[in-house]
Amino acid sequence: MTLGVHAKLLVTLLIASLLAVLGTSAFVRWSFERGLTELVNAREAGRIHEIADRLVSLYAQEGSWDRLREDKRLWVALLLGRGERMLRELGRPRRDHFPPWMPRNLGEPGVWPPGHALEHLSEGDGPVPLELRLMLLDGSGTLIYGRESLLQGARRIPLELDGNTLGELAMIPGPPVAEWPELEFQARQGGQLWIISAGMLVLSAALAYPLSRRLVRPLSAFQVTMGRLAAGDYGARVPVQGGDEIARLGRDLNALAAALEQHEQARRRWVADISHELRTPIALLRAELEAVQDGVRALDPGVVERLHGDTLRLGRLVDDLYQLSMSDLGALSYRMAPTDVGEVLEADLGALRPRFAAAGLTLSFEDRRPSRTDIQADPERLSQLFRNLLSNSLQYTDPGGDLKVCIDQVGTRILVDFQDTAPGVPPEALDQLFERLYRVDQSRSRHTGGAGLGLAIAKNVAEAHRGRISAQESPAGGLWIRVELPGE
Repeated sequence: MTLGVHAKLLVTLLIASLLAVLGTSAFVRWSFERGLTELVNAREAGRIHEIADRLVSLYAQEGSWDRLREDKRLWVALLLGRGERMLRELGRPRRDHFPPWMPRNLGEPGVWPPGHALEHLSEGDGPVPLELRLMLLDGSGTLIYGRESLLQGARRIPLELDGNTLGELAMIPGPPVAEWPELEFQARQGGQLWIISAGMLVLSAALAYPLSRRLVRPLSAFQVTMGRLAAGDYGARVPVQGGDEIARLGRDLNALAAALEQHEQARRRWVADISHELRTPIALLRAELEAVQDGVRALDPGVVERLHGDTLRLGRLVDDLYQLSMSDLGALSYRMAPTDVGEVLEADLGALRPRFAAAGLTLSFEDRRPSRTDIQADPERLSQLFRNLLSNSLQYTDPGGDLKVCIDQVGTRILVDFQDTAPGVPPEALDQLFERLYRVDQSRSRHTGGAGLGLAIAKNVAEAHRGRISAQESPAGGLWIRVELPGE
């Protein structure tokens, strides 16, 4: 079964919370046990100091270790700190006179610890009380109470009186024994710690569920919007709040939806414009042919000439549409080679100069470049670009006007300017001149105004050469079109 984003996020948050709670619990438990160990060690060190003081006091009273050597009960009393009361009652010991770990039979004189403690020490079976891990040596290093086999590795604590060493306490290594209140407190705290951990985990789950739902809610809106976009509803948008990654994703999705909506509108407008452009010449052809069929008009050479002209115009429209579609798709073939833009432009001007003269227009050319400069370009496509611009000016400039063509170089960029005379283009229409099928005067027919595809093709060719084309008002009252082409 595949988990949804909500379930995955919830599980991730729960796992993170579980790891955090377990890690915190383990650290707290370790810190608590370490503190407890330090407390027990400190208490053990204090008890060793007290036992050492009692032994030194006994030596100061007796002047030797002889009495302690002869009376093992006195050694046990000093270890336990029970004093003279313990000494008096050791002859008739009761159950409460000894700790539970102290044997009733103290064993042979001088031998310490007793046999049962020795077994615990050798097996390492849990901690051994401090009293059973202490041994006593006199000033010469001779054992008073202890075992030779246990001296190796034992820690020595010197017993001193007035700067003189009276003997040593030898402590057998081993973990300290915690007292019963400490063990009880440790057990109680451990149980409470696990209860607290379980409670924190439940609280984390209670918080993680609504938090994960809140985080996933925008994704649900994205899914709904994407479904609407896939179904063709390009007006769908997602609500966006904040500035995090999800909000930026929502803005990107809205931008994508807006672009799709714009492209869909452009496609519909494109189809409608193409249908309109094709309908006009087809309608004219149909009307002429039906007039001939009905006998309204005789099939004379003039009618045939008009039908032939309409067919040619229809063919040019189809060719223009094909060229534009190819340039939009990038399917036009470009054979880039070192090319002098000036030579290409002069050749196109020479080819169209007779048509300008026949239309009563003056065509002038100026090359302001300091020297000939070749760029990587396709001469045929550049010629297509220039001829479209020249034909556009030839078609729209009023008789008696002129067109000035200038080529210049700024740095490595080549600038080609086309400035003609009236009529001009309204400022609000300048940005739309290079849109396909756009004509400033929408009432123009294909017989007078063209289809509005030449400038769109020119823009695609310029961009294919990594250049750009722009339009502005001409100082002479007409249109100024500038083509910028990058150099090497």
